[in-house]
Amino acid sequence: MAWDDIPDWAFDVSKEIMQAVNVKDPETFFHCIRVSRDARLLSEAAGLNEYESRVVEFAGLFHDAGKIAVPDEILFKPAKLTDAEFKVMQSHPVKSAQLLEPLKQIGFFGALLPGVLHHHERVDGKGYPYGLEGDGIPLAARIILIVDTFDAMTATRAYRKGLAPEIAFKELQDFAGRQFDPHLVRIFLRAKPLWSDRERDVAEEMRTTVFKQAA
Repeated sequence: MAWDDIPDWAFDVSKEIMQAVNVKDPETFFHCIRVSRDARLLSEAAGLNEYESRVVEFAGLFHDAGKIAVPDEILFKPAKLTDAEFKVMQSHPVKSAQLLEPLKQIGFFGALLPGVLHHHERVDGKGYPYGLEGDGIPLAARIILIVDTFDAMTATRAYRKGLAPEIAFKELQDFAGRQFDPHLVRIFLRAKPLWSDRERDVAEEMRTTVFKQAA
């Protein structure tokens, strides 16, 4: 399967999914754009080829799309979630994967599912939804978890200021081998400072790729 083999209608569906995310929660939409960008960059730094990096990039784009199915009173709750509410929130990787199910007969979109479904698994087996551990977690999901967590820590929200990058770097390092793949964390820490010159261009490319194809 090559990038050019994806039919136009698949991009139409992708556009509709991400527009629905943007309508529901613009913060989640732009978070997905940033995670997608960084997932691609980390994939390249880890030595993945162009097609593999694109798979991880688009898995990052859709990783939180399932949050459109999370009730507003949970998704936008400013206070700490109850245990029951947290379980509902934890359903979003499964719901994100379900949104892509109609596209899975197309090889590229089928390849996105492992990264989307498992992006909250931890290498120590304490993640969700299935408690996978170590190399049993798909590589795309291990990449997305790192960039997803970094963005969540450093992004400023209405209810809190984002952490300084140096603090977020240390958090990743401290939890390497427990939450995160330690080899990928080392690559991320080594490569992330070198991305600053590319981030704007890659972000704009990622913002428009799906939507240009669907135009």
